Amino acid sequence: MTTPTRKRKKAAPKTFKAAYDILKTNAAELQQQDEPDIDNLMTTVEESIAAYRVCETRINAVQQALDAAFAEEEDKTENSDS
Repeated sequence: MTTPTRKRKKAAPKTFKAAYDILKTNAAELQQQDEPDIDNLMTTVEESIAAYRVCETRINAVQQALDAAFAEEEDKTENSDS
């Protein structure tokens, strides 16, 4: 009888690209499975959640920076028209 191999839980990614790559890889692995790999499912899900949070945080930060930049530009335009 063989013991199932378990994926080791990786540290949370630090960058958007690393997190996005994890999400793509995990999604592809899950889609390609004929039978669910129950032994590694929780590790995959936990890893994916951590990666998703990194992506979400970076996207929100970029959105806030863009909103601030556009608001600043709008203020400049309104002040120069006066």
